Amino acid sequence: MKIAFVSGTSIVNSPLFSAWEVRSVETKYGLVTYKARGEHVLLNRHGFGMPLPPHTINYRANIRALAELGFREVVSLNSVGSLKPGLPPGSLVSCGDYVALQQGPATYFDEELKGGAPGIANNLVPLIVERLAPEFRIETGKVYVQMRGPRFETKAEIRIIKDWGDVVGMTLAHEADLCTELGLNYNSLAIVDNYANGLEGTEIDFTKFKDLVRENQGKVNRLFARLLEVFG
Repeated sequence: MKIAFVSGTSIVNSPLFSAWEVRSVETKYGLVTYKARGEHVLLNRHGFGMPLPPHTINYRANIRALAELGFREVVSLNSVGSLKPGLPPGSLVSCGDYVALQQGPATYFDEELKGGAPGIANNLVPLIVERLAPEFRIETGKVYVQMRGPRFETKAEIRIIKDWGDVVGMTLAHEADLCTELGLNYNSLAIVDNYANGLEGTEIDFTKFKDLVRENQGKVNRLFARLLEVFG
């Protein structure tokens, strides 16, 4: 099946894609570098060179590139913080809705009076959940709260948004909106790398976050290995 995988910095550390061919495509919104093998492409949302922080990622170029390459099915893996005590680090979730109030979402509607209806297709998620079980348990229907970044949220901010959703991150809403505008099916997977700042008595900073991501690296590698089996 022709699938575009979109992920973050964890895939840079994964040996699964080391032999994939590195390619580039020029779009109206900028140059996008990706990896390819057969009918699959892998796009690191932060870029394969110097990784960009979430608020400076060229989301429009990334999603336009996938569309111009002929992809309609997108499977995304996002790193998230948990807003719920019952979703500890290491949990896998799929988000079916999202909140993005802090920063206006990226859009292709710059020169026309038009706005797309929001949504996450998740048309492949039932298949993924079924085929990855029992090795992986994926909790579906979660709500993603998008914040701007690049800093993590304050404890006061977390106290406010913990009632808005289940997980917090900085990227999904942009990608979901742009995919919907171009008619691409966005499928959400997310791995919980940490409890949000202040939740369960935790404190978060970038060094601690990188350590937590490193602890989840083996699970990410195995998850992608299984996804490649499912869509191979």
